[in-house]
Amino acid sequence: MPENLTAEKHKTITIKRTFNLPLSAVWKAWTEPESMKKWWGPKEYTCPDCSIDFRVGGKFLASMQGADGQKIWSTGTYKEIVPLKKIVNTDSFADSTGTIVPASYYKMSGDWGLELLVTTEFEEVDGKTNISLQHAGLPVELSDECMQGWQSSFDKLESNMK
Repeated sequence: MPENLTAEKHKTITIKRTFNLPLSAVWKAWTEPESMKKWWGPKEYTCPDCSIDFRVGGKFLASMQGADGQKIWSTGTYKEIVPLKKIVNTDSFADSTGTIVPASYYKMSGDWGLELLVTTEFEEVDGKTNISLQHAGLPVELSDECMQGWQSSFDKLESNMK
């Protein structure tokens, strides 16, 4: 867990999911901007903007846009990449230039740290792809909502990457 977070106020969620898609399609969804735009964000959001510098030390910057037109930006730095196996990246709220901002910038409640950590592992089995995602440092009171957001995003990934 990142240093600025405490166990009492923060939680790590784990999601395991099997996609009826080959590993190459799921990996592409995480690593190529045009593919990520198809699924990033819960079902009520679109992702009009996404840039990915997919290398250790590289960054991503993506927006989620709601029906009201407001964009919520997120950014992160890739800490570990094992091709077709694992991606570890930081996760932060950002402005449109990629500068890290607190959650309060978007009028979001909760004790969010400035930098969370996401670890995603991939495995292909019989033409399907299993992933295990851990998102560390989430505010305890919002962890269920974050879990639902990821699940909704994964629903979009499965239907839009075929």
